[in-house]
Amino acid sequence: MSKVGFNSILAVIVVLALVAFNSLFVIKEGNVGIVTRFGAVVRTSDAELNVSRPGLHFKIPFIDKIRILDSRIQTLSSRADRFVTSEKKDLIIDSYVKWRISDPATFYLTTAGGNKMQAEELLRRRITNSLRSQIGRLTIHEIVSGQGSEDINTPSGANEEPAVIGASKRDEVMQNALKDIGTSATELGIEIVDVRIKQINLPPEVSNSIYQRMRAERNAVAKLHRSEGRKEAETIRAKADREVAIKVASAERDARKLKGEGDAEATKIYAEAYSRNPELFNFLRSMDAYRASMQSGRDVMVLKPDSEFLRYFNDSHGNAQ
Repeated sequence: MSKVGFNSILAVIVVLALVAFNSLFVIKEGNVGIVTRFGAVVRTSDAELNVSRPGLHFKIPFIDKIRILDSRIQTLSSRADRFVTSEKKDLIIDSYVKWRISDPATFYLTTAGGNKMQAEELLRRRITNSLRSQIGRLTIHEIVSGQGSEDINTPSGANEEPAVIGASKRDEVMQNALKDIGTSATELGIEIVDVRIKQINLPPEVSNSIYQRMRAERNAVAKLHRSEGRKEAETIRAKADREVAIKVASAERDARKLKGEGDAEATKIYAEAYSRNPELFNFLRSMDAYRASMQSGRDVMVLKPDSEFLRYFNDSHGNAQ
């Protein structure tokens, strides 16, 4: 075989391989494919769009193109928006939507060739309008606490449990929004799986005033607690001072009692000693008196020689020594 013939066969094989490669395409699980030909969607014999489900499929090479659409559940987080309640008061509500493609053909045709951003923008408008309608019929208390006015006034003997009724108000808003947006989303080939309110906030200007009021209330409570604490402290302090005074008085009383008993005992001892030897007792007392009167060494006393004070300075005949 000549070299030219071999190259021709090789070229044919390469071309056939490219054609075969471009004739096959795979749709992964969780996706669907829309076949387009020269920019127009390919339809079946029933004039329906040719939708390719997960698996291996064939197409006309170099002519047909495949638009892959994600058919799994998607999450659309709406921007926090301002809603007006029935009291004409504002709330900032953040919500999200779970959705998926239910009809790929309708979705492709209504969203400019399966444009996900356009689909989410359409859904965002619908959920905002639905929530605005629902919120506009409720008060702030009903939305935040989940209780309606009829729920708050439920008699205590009613069969329903107040907690269950209270929780149903906010659920009712989400369920109604799910029904509203679910009906309109069908026109886009979309199934709404769930609608949830993620967060409810007050506008900053309202929040600041509420925080100021809460701060004032907390300060009033703190002052009340401080005054009660000071009152309790004064009571405890007065009780402690009274107990101290009582204990000191009792101690002084006991001390004086013991001192009196000691003085009485000392007097008794002195009396007994005096009765046993009066002369010795008189001598000792005189010595104490001499010692006390002559401590400085310069004391001068003017006394008669026969004075009783100088009794022990005289001889046995009474003459001064």
